[in-house]
Amino acid sequence: MSLPSADELEQLQEIEKQWAVKAMHHAETYFSLIQAIDGSKLKLTKIDDEIYEDFLTTFGKDFKIDVLDESKDFKSPEMKEKWRNFINRYEGGKVTDYNFGSLLRLDASKEYSEENTIFVTRMQFLTIEIARNRAGLNSVHCKSKK
Repeated sequence: MSLPSADELEQLQEIEKQWAVKAMHHAETYFSLIQAIDGSKLKLTKIDDEIYEDFLTTFGKDFKIDVLDESKDFKSPEMKEKWRNFINRYEGGKVTDYNFGSLLRLDASKEYSEENTIFVTRMQFLTIEIARNRAGLNSVHCKSKK
């Protein structure tokens, strides 16, 4: 295996920066959305109901969505496998960009910040945020309700 050239490294770094910018823009847009619209009325995909039911079946009703633990909920070998199988069910056009990187808040009651944000796939973001919206956890951010 050969090491990448300097040009290839610069291109990889540029692609990584573009991904980070896109993920940050997505996070800002989503947070603005839940500030403007009560999350319980928000539909993130055409198949929110299917994703939510699949989430409950796969992960169970005891999966805590209000405050996530990155190690326990995403990084353990068991959860990595569960998430991989779950995510792969949505490839092939069911969810656009299902495996793109997204930023997810660990604590639903707080805003995006360095301490409160992890990098996940778009499918994980959508799944958790659909569940949070159904549970009313994002309603605390809605300014139109205050």
